[in-house]
Amino acid sequence: MKQHINASLVEAQQSLNALLANPAALDTIEQAGQLLIDVFQRKGRVYSCGNGGSMCDAMHFAEELTGRYRLDRAALGATAISDAGHLTCVGNDHGYEQVFSRYIEGHGRAGDCLLALSTSGTSKNIIRAAQAAQAQGMSVIILSGKRSEVLEALSSVYICTPGGKFADRVQELHIKVLHILIELVERHFFPENYADGQ
Repeated sequence: MKQHINASLVEAQQSLNALLANPAALDTIEQAGQLLIDVFQRKGRVYSCGNGGSMCDAMHFAEELTGRYRLDRAALGATAISDAGHLTCVGNDHGYEQVFSRYIEGHGRAGDCLLALSTSGTSKNIIRAAQAAQAQGMSVIILSGKRSEVLEALSSVYICTPGGKFADRVQELHIKVLHILIELVERHFFPENYADGQ
């Protein structure tokens, strides 16, 4: 068992090192951080979505903006598209491909932002959500694990973090990216929380 534990940690470390060694990917993370800052500066809202583990990441991202990340500060406007009533209603009546796009059509406004996660880069409901957000005049941040020309064309900022053969490594990189984005936003709006050099 210890062999498998060590191998898993080494594989995770290699995925993180590959991201660290990719200046273009790091640039997109910086661009996404600035985009989020601009949205919140204008009093816009951020909507996040994903499937399975990516939905959990989308929820985690939103609650750390409305709640707290490291230290107490004012809430920031973020919502994960995760309401069970909405998802099951739209899934039943319109099809699962529209569960996120219908929410964006109803709630999104010009100047808001959609942050959408797809480890495969092929999720049809993520593509529909990005299309709906673009139609509403929203900015779109995409996090994927495999490059998708379709999603890249629909995004304002496209972050691709290949993590290897399986989705779990991609998700580990995505949660790291999400935490960095939250920190960048906090450092801009609440510099006093980082005054001691944290």
